[in-house]
Amino acid sequence: MQEINAKEVQEKLENGEKLNLIDVRETEEVANGKIPTATNIPLGLLEFRENELDQATDYIMVCRSGGRSGQATQYLESRGFKVKNMTGGMLDWEGNVE
Repeated sequence: MQEINAKEVQEKLENGEKLNLIDVRETEEVANGKIPTATNIPLGLLEFRENELDQATDYIMVCRSGGRSGQATQYLESRGFKVKNMTGGMLDWEGNVE
């Protein structure tokens, strides 16, 4: 499983890179703040919303601490997607939130 840490994600965003972030936390968790460009797809709905994703696109999966996003990364990898898990999750995130 490929991984990227929160600091690397923050630096890429600050440098103007367009990242495709998927936040797999529950809606209530995301309401407390998420990375501004992230799309919320709760882990339990991922298999049902997988059709919204493009296999030609690179994705970074985000959750609270890195566990659920790790599960999401493994699932999407097994389905042919290019994904990385953001280790440490939102607990390690020091950038802006919305």
